[in-house]
Amino acid sequence: MELTPERLIAQCADGALQPVYLIAGPELLRVIEAADAVRAAARAQGIGEREVFDADGRDFDWDALDSAFNAPSLFSARRLVEVRLPSGKPGKDGAEVISRFCANPAPDVVLLITAGEWSKSHQGKWAEAISRIGVLSVAWAVKPHELVGWIEARLRSRGLRAERDAVAGLAERVEGNLLAAAQEIDKLALLSQGATLDAQTMQSLVADAARYDVFRLVDAMLAGQAAAVSRMLAGLRAEGDVVAGLMPMIVRELLRTAALARAQARGANMAAEMKSQGIWDSKQAPFKRALARHADAARWERFVVQASRIDRIAKGRGDGDAWVALERLLLAVAEARAVGLLAA
Repeated sequence: MELTPERLIAQCADGALQPVYLIAGPELLRVIEAADAVRAAARAQGIGEREVFDADGRDFDWDALDSAFNAPSLFSARRLVEVRLPSGKPGKDGAEVISRFCANPAPDVVLLITAGEWSKSHQGKWAEAISRIGVLSVAWAVKPHELVGWIEARLRSRGLRAERDAVAGLAERVEGNLLAAAQEIDKLALLSQGATLDAQTMQSLVADAARYDVFRLVDAMLAGQAAAVSRMLAGLRAEGDVVAGLMPMIVRELLRTAALARAQARGANMAAEMKSQGIWDSKQAPFKRALARHADAARWERFVVQASRIDRIAKGRGDGDAWVALERLLLAVAEARAVGLLAA
């Protein structure tokens, strides 16, 4: 069966344990909490023995895992066997070992597999085998428009109440960082004294935990989040970043999107083109939005030229304010109506 991490946590709280779990996805907090729920349920059922295998490279010995499934338990009637699979891809040997376990699960073993990467390309026969006898739970990143709802649910789970604008204020401050949001909510549970939180109280109690980094800046630019772009850029500047340090990633993504725009113009298979550029399913949405806003490949070439100009300014080889020029470029990419800024 397939369950969201939150549904999986609720199922574990009921005490039921499946023979195998696969918990994967880019949202680390959701992966961690779902895996912790499985471990807690195992302890509650008297499973005191735990073996951990780190399958983080090509040299991992899958035969050792296979042998562990059939080895007798030393200290308890049942064991929790964990496999940490950062890439989410076990390879041919690993897939065979996992599928074989699912076909005939050892009665004294609960298998827990965690992975940090996941997309449709990961869902092979081994994952299907897990779904048939156990649980597949994918922790997708919480999208910007889902963050307020996620925070509200988290507040309720901690016995907290907050006004809508207070929740929105917290969402803006954590800027998509679920771990920071969870930490702030735990702190609020200690400090709020049961009162309903308004915007002013929320602002006074939480720290500004926004993740200002160039990766999120580029994602916001491509996704069309103009307000977030301005906010992040101001945050990066306040934190001491320099334009020259930001430009390599920005230029790289503009070049990549320009290549996609050219492919789109000639009627290419865009799913295949994105994969050829190393953009997997879970990362494609911002690029699709950007290409929908700016369908003309020539416009992307113009963005690339402008980025090169800003890079020269940042390195002292051109005239102008690099920060102002960069903000104009990013806003032009994020909002079609702002393209005119590039002429200023």
